[in-house]
Parts: sequence; structure tokens; C-alpha cells
Amino acid sequence: MEYRTSFWLLSIGQFFIPFTVFAGLYFLFERFGQIKGWSFFEVALCFGVIHMAFAISECFARGFDSFSSLVKEGEFDRLLVRPRSTFIQVLGSKFEFTRFGRLLQSLFVLGWAISNLSIEWDYFKVITLLLMIVSGVFIFTGIFILAATMCFWTIQGLEVVNIFTDGGREMAQYPLNIYHKWVSKFFTFIIPFGCVNYLPLLYILDKNHGNTLLYMMSPLVGIIFIFPCLLIWQFGVRHYLSTGS
Repeated sequence: MEYRTSFWLLSIGQFFIPFTVFAGLYFLFERFGQIKGWSFFEVALCFGVIHMAFAISECFARGFDSFSSLVKEGEFDRLLVRPRSTFIQVLGSKFEFTRFGRLLQSLFVLGWAISNLSIEWDYFKVITLLLMIVSGVFIFTGIFILAATMCFWTIQGLEVVNIFTDGGREMAQYPLNIYHKWVSKFFTFIIPFGCVNYLPLLYILDKNHGNTLLYMMSPLVGIIFIFPCLLIWQFGVRHYLSTGS
């Protein structure tokens, strides 16, 4: 808050960036009515969850997103000699609180969607909705960690990773079953966005078939996703050879 005007202007900008995306979503449904049986407010619920998860992850895991600068400038060597986990140090190296604007916008969309859907809420559905958001945070954070790990070998961050961060966010704002089967399978069994934006959503909207518990608990897969990411991070740290400068 040292530069408050800058903070508020950046926060307002972050509010309107996803707003333009949401406006495109609104006009899409205004033109076609529905997409593969999904109504506007059902997709808006999915949109709000994903963008909220992305905003929280970007706010607190920004250190991994900008990790390449630590490697390139030799600052990571300094982290290695400190008596704390490198994961904790990189995680705490940078916070982007201006993402509050994006978070606020996704809250508005989520609240608007819920108020216009006839969902019979109970404790299990509320917990499932919260798990969807938490699971999304863990998945995006895991992707940021994987992208940072690649910098141990590439030094510079690779733009191709944006396919899974920004691209993953744009794709996951729609239910996965609107895409081709191989896409939905990849983003369910490899990067488990389907466990955030599709399977639990079916349960909340009473569209699920079969074992209800599996749909309820599917967001836990997204939370578990971060553990192999942490193992890969530790592998990268062990094979780090310093900058050589």
C-alpha cells in the first residue's frame, strides 16, 4: 500500500480484464441460447469458480510464475544457502495483491450465477463448491511450479507454458464435455481441470449419473495434483548447476 493510487488502478484494470471475457461469454449465449445442454448461468458458475481459483493462485504463487528472473540473475543461489525450504522462499518472494480486482469480479459472477440457478443447496454442495475453488488453486499453482522447474534447464521461462496457465484458464471456464474427447481426457487424467469445472459441477446441478460420492470428492484429485509437482520441483533443485557467472 506504499503506492495506493497505483494499487487501485491496477486492481481496477484486473477487474475489467476478465469482465471483457465474461461479456464475450454473455453475447455467445445471447446468440445461441445454450451450448451442448449448458445454460448461460450454469457456465457462469463454472466461469466464476475457475477465475476465482486463478486469481488466488496468481496472487500467492506469483513467485513461481516469475521464477526465471531468479535463475537468470543468480538470486536462486542465495536461496539455497538459507535454512528454509526453497519452495517456501520462492512462494513468498512475490505477491500480486492487485489480483484482488480479478477475484472481486469472479465473486460477482459466481454470486450472480448462483442467484439465478435453482439449486437445492445443502452442506455437501456448499463443501463441494468450496473444494472446487481450492482444487483450482492447487492445480494452477502446480502448473506454475512445473513451469518454474523447467527454468533450471532452460533459464528463460517458456511461453509454451501459457498454454496450460492462461490457456487452461480460458478452456476450463467452460464445462469440459463441450470439447473433443481427447481434450477432455487430457484435462481430466493428466491436468485434472475436469475435477474442478465438470464432474463436481454435475453434482451441484443434479446432472450426475452413478455414484454421487465420486462426483463430490473429485476436486480432491486436483488438490493431490500438487504433490507430484513438488516432487518434480525437488528433482529440479537437486540438479540445479548455478548460473556459472
